[in-house]
Amino acid sequence: MPRQQVEEPFKINQKITAREVRLVGDNVEQGVYPTDQARKMAQDQNLDLVEISPTAVPPVCRVIDYSKFKYEQKKKTRELKAKQTKVVLKEIRFGPNTDDHDFDFKLKHAQEFLKEGAKIKAYVHFVGRSIVFKERGEILLLKFAQALEELAKVEQLPKLEGKRMFLYLAPKAAVVVKAAPKPVAAPDKDKAAKAPKDAKPAQEPAAATE
Repeated sequence: MPRQQVEEPFKINQKITAREVRLVGDNVEQGVYPTDQARKMAQDQNLDLVEISPTAVPPVCRVIDYSKFKYEQKKKTRELKAKQTKVVLKEIRFGPNTDDHDFDFKLKHAQEFLKEGAKIKAYVHFVGRSIVFKERGEILLLKFAQALEELAKVEQLPKLEGKRMFLYLAPKAAVVVKAAPKPVAAPDKDKAAKAPKDAKPAQEPAAATE
């Protein structure tokens, strides 16, 4: 079965059809050249003529090692994807008459979510005529935010939207950082504790000889 040919993202060398191109880069004298001359300049350096901006007039090209150029492009793409961390948003729902047991249960879940780096969208849902207890809902959400103040910062204070009052919390940066140094610091403490004990035998004989 014939292998399917992968289409290159850039036109290179003979595939560049423009009559003239604008050369840019460090290894050429920048300017506008007939395409054949630009190709010859690339060949003389054992490099490729690569069209990097086909919509420009004339198209913009670089004289570069195309294989190396593609590798660098893929590397940049991977780095951008790695930086684009997905923000997870966890929802926690309350009623205006949530009891202490249910509150504590949901509080523990929120603590776990924040430690994992997730944001929290907590809300009180008012059913029917319970909307008259909106002050009670606000107090409940503020109590929730206060209980999490060591782990979270408030992004939006309680706000009523329709039949729901929302509170948004985000994890504090220190929540993730706190645990990181501990494994490294422990061996250093052990070494510091052992140092005086190990040093004593060496000092005592020295004092005796004097």
